[in-house]
Amino acid sequence: MKLYKKIILIVLASVATVGILFVGGYYFIFHKNNITEEGYIRVYRSMEYDQVSTAVDTSGMLANKATFHFVAKVMGLEESFKPGLYKFKKGMNNKAIVRTIAHGWQTPTDVTITGYIRSKEKLAQILSSKLEADSTLFMQVLSDTVLMHSFGFTEASYPGMIIPNTYEMWWTVTPVEFLEKMKKEYDKFWNEERCAKADSIGLTKEQVSTLASIVIEETKYEPEMATIAGVYMNRLAKGMRLQADPTVLFAIGDRSIRRVLRTHLSVDSPYNTYKYTGLPPGPITIPPISALEAVLNYEAHDYLYFCAKETFDGQHSFAKDYKQHLRNARAYHRAFTAREKAKATEN
Repeated sequence: MKLYKKIILIVLASVATVGILFVGGYYFIFHKNNITEEGYIRVYRSMEYDQVSTAVDTSGMLANKATFHFVAKVMGLEESFKPGLYKFKKGMNNKAIVRTIAHGWQTPTDVTITGYIRSKEKLAQILSSKLEADSTLFMQVLSDTVLMHSFGFTEASYPGMIIPNTYEMWWTVTPVEFLEKMKKEYDKFWNEERCAKADSIGLTKEQVSTLASIVIEETKYEPEMATIAGVYMNRLAKGMRLQADPTVLFAIGDRSIRRVLRTHLSVDSPYNTYKYTGLPPGPITIPPISALEAVLNYEAHDYLYFCAKETFDGQHSFAKDYKQHLRNARAYHRAFTAREKAKATEN
């Protein structure tokens, strides 16, 4: 009888030991911290499981690669992984890593649209560097006339739908979903107050975007934006041609030209504001909010002309009549010529 009890105790002790080892092993493999430093991995729609596994494996975040791969296999990650941008925090365990990828628990990413975006190609390039879809897919959608018309835009006015800002979105957002979000942001920007302002100055939302695109191409000096917008509003009111150099460069398609010459002004394009009266058909660049606000709140004055100051600091000299404008222009050109000669002498 004593022997029987002893055998039972030994068996129970063995089972307990195995249980402890099993629980300990389970905890170690599934629940022990395995991320040594914070980082990200990207899982593309085009990836096979081996590529996903390699992405995690080579991320440099894992303390123990073997336990991760074991848990991934046991939990069936090969059959259930989802594309996304995933952030792994220091101290995460294997189970949490696998569940994050399997359930598609993405980390939102900030997409900042800024700079001087003058073409669909440039916009597509910027977006493809920040989101999963490549530039070819973005170009296809940005060129889709049916889609742009469904948003209420023409090919010419379409750039105005993009309001430069920083937007939080999923890395896997599709090009169509991205543009749908931009339309919502556009509608949000053009609230009742801004629409009323545009109406009060006699411009449509699309025309505000077009004029703002000219203003931002004329100056990057924000304190002068409303003043320059006022010059163009005065010209529009008088039926004068805008004669904006940036529109000529847009019409020619060559932004590398430093000075617009008389030969450039002959280009026959509705964007050539030296040749045609009124605003061009649409924005010549994606205007930032600062330029849009400058047009909506343009400065009321009597100026009809402006040119760059001879100080070359980005500021402008303004004039109410052509004689004064010519004096300002001559001062600038004298300074420009002198500066170029000085550069040539130095070289």
